[in-house]
Amino acid sequence: MYTTLRDRLNSKIKFGIIGCSRIARRSVVPAIIKSEFAEIEIIGSRSMNKAKTFSNEFNCKKYGTYEDVISDDSIDAVYISTPIGTHEEWVIKAASAGKHILCEKSSTTSFESAKKMIEYCKQNNVRIIEGFVFRFHPQHAKVKDLIRNNKIGDLVSFNGSFGFPVFPEGDIRYDSKLGGGFLNDSGCYPINASRMIFDEEPLGVSCNLSIDAKTGVDTRGTSYMIYENNKIASITYGNGSYYQSKYNVWGTDGVISLERAYSVPPDFKTNVNIQYSTENNWESRKSENYQIDAADHFTEMINAFYLAISRGKKHLFNFEEELENQAKVMEAHRISSNEKRFVSLDEIN
Repeated sequence: MYTTLRDRLNSKIKFGIIGCSRIARRSVVPAIIKSEFAEIEIIGSRSMNKAKTFSNEFNCKKYGTYEDVISDDSIDAVYISTPIGTHEEWVIKAASAGKHILCEKSSTTSFESAKKMIEYCKQNNVRIIEGFVFRFHPQHAKVKDLIRNNKIGDLVSFNGSFGFPVFPEGDIRYDSKLGGGFLNDSGCYPINASRMIFDEEPLGVSCNLSIDAKTGVDTRGTSYMIYENNKIASITYGNGSYYQSKYNVWGTDGVISLERAYSVPPDFKTNVNIQYSTENNWESRKSENYQIDAADHFTEMINAFYLAISRGKKHLFNFEEELENQAKVMEAHRISSNEKRFVSLDEIN
């Protein structure tokens, strides 16, 4: 399948959809349709009625079960949008069938599971990308550009927050058997963003998760990650809080702030704000704001995925390495909270 697709350089990649989730309906499926490089071939659900309704909504002629999607020889890739606790099963089945994989974040509930999924993909010569779509928004490229140009001096710390008003009772995020919990759902975003900004992996993690007694899943959390040269990332996230989706990057000479960092509507113009000092005193303090044009980061992710698997174009990061490294850091968070101690990344193999 990999070689065949690369031979069809002028063709669109044909997607099968596994899971008719809210994020699939609202963002990912519309992005696939919008992309000049992709199209929807078949939609799968546990419920045939839901699959039919979903396919009618997006003018897709074929629908069926998850297994129908996996066995469809006409598709090149799958988008997996099932609960996190089921990702490993469907990634392995899709990889074994020769399908490239876009897997909704978080990709998995353990580091061992992540390594297993990646190994199956390598064995079957297919690519897998974890859907941290925010990375594809141009505002982060602007932040990285400001850092490279030494606008805020040496990096000192990263502070990221992502939280929402309370989700209703019965939401799958409250189901531990399905990989629920808000570390997997929202905490993973600022964790991932800190790794992106520092462009390295943390040395260790100290994490405290607040566990809901009724559901057994984490609903809020804080963590501190130590990076090289004493850089620190502080993360806060939670369910049942005022909406926040931001981060700031603090340097020796200034600070860069984003107020809408992780979830950005495609028609929304974002702002990158920077405050800095040219002489390291209050009087020389300056402030600049860069407005970033509206961008559909979901479509940008689909385009990057297509270019990687069809034309072998290297992206800014390796998809599989990124998935594995993120899973390792997430594992350190779980261990740290469970055992109430600082966890070195070297402990996790």
